[in-house]
Amino acid sequence: MSDQIEATLTEMGRRARNAGRALSQSPTDRRNRGLSLAAAAIRADAALIAAANAEDVAAATAKGLSAAMIDRLTLTPARIESMASGLEVIAALPDPLGRELANWTRPNGLRISRVAVPLGVIGIIYESRPNVTADAAGLCLKSGNACILRGGSESFRSASAIMAALAKGFASAGLPADAVQMVPTTDRAAVGAMLRLSDYIDVIVPRGGKSLVARVVEESRIPLFHHLEGLCHTYVDADADLEMARKVVLNAKMRRTGICGATETLLIDRAVASTHLAPLVQDLLAAGCEVRGDEAAQAVDPRVAPAVEDDWRTEYLDAIISVKVVDGVAGAIDHINTHGSHHTEAIITENPQTAETFLNGCDSAIVLWNASTQFADGGEFGMGAEIGISTGKMHARGPVGVEQLCTFKYVVRGEGQTRPG
Repeated sequence: MSDQIEATLTEMGRRARNAGRALSQSPTDRRNRGLSLAAAAIRADAALIAAANAEDVAAATAKGLSAAMIDRLTLTPARIESMASGLEVIAALPDPLGRELANWTRPNGLRISRVAVPLGVIGIIYESRPNVTADAAGLCLKSGNACILRGGSESFRSASAIMAALAKGFASAGLPADAVQMVPTTDRAAVGAMLRLSDYIDVIVPRGGKSLVARVVEESRIPLFHHLEGLCHTYVDADADLEMARKVVLNAKMRRTGICGATETLLIDRAVASTHLAPLVQDLLAAGCEVRGDEAAQAVDPRVAPAVEDDWRTEYLDAIISVKVVDGVAGAIDHINTHGSHHTEAIITENPQTAETFLNGCDSAIVLWNASTQFADGGEFGMGAEIGISTGKMHARGPVGVEQLCTFKYVVRGEGQTRPG
């Protein structure tokens, strides 16, 4: 069976490489038309997609998956519409290809330009969120990249239904059929086979839990966009407006607990612990959130459980939060840089100087001032969608959209110049 999977993935890689070359030369309006037609196909097939998703959700519920995982898996009518509208937003973006990133002329008259081009073939390995199928395909298509998608077993029916709609839209626009392909099996051997396709895949994007990312990092022979866990923090400063803090913290944790932008640790300046800590903790408890805190947090409400060291390093993806009192903005930055995953951090303060200290001091891909960490999303950044939030520092960082799926080449124009001996 593994030999058959290896052969299947190798053939997919070969076809993706050929399709990617054709796609990179396709006119902008054809790619945009493909995205628009794919959006229309998703709307037309919404009932089929919802039915497939209902089967996935039922199977996941029977397996005892957590409520947060079920939420990530579930496609409501609004989420299906969001996939379609996201494709239309991507279509409306400027073409990222052919952009002149820089230009200069050398003393010998050579004119040199740095020009944006596609990465080539992108492999996306993801788990329970079926909407990634549309987001990744749309972003890759817009940026002239072929892609191979490997979704998780929990969302296989949903992803397959979405893929069928996408394929209809792309084909109607005359785009290469192999530009977007989906691995046709849930066998875990397919992940290993995909990670060995260094002759055909240029970049791998792992989007899932810690175990998936760890496996990809260990086994991949292909460069990665690291999409590590979202261990996000919100820090409430001494100069925070309490009502704003209450509103933002509750949203940052409880709007959707199962997404990577959900706040997992709340930090509060010791200077306002006597006034701010109790209402913030009690808001969370009243909303059904389990709170694990240090001694100061435990003292404000008997329902607060003692936090252990692992709590400061845990991405709960659930209605659980750890709470700690720190010594000012320096203490918050130190805690975040020591325990965080370099994903997303927020400060609530009315003091611009403190805000700038925080924004400059946190070594994370996204930092926010007076806003919820749940804005850590490519769609909210105006990118239409994202393949993931890159927590690495090479090439792309933060939401990975169409511009981040491009590299560049140098174009040199001359008039017969030769290099002297």
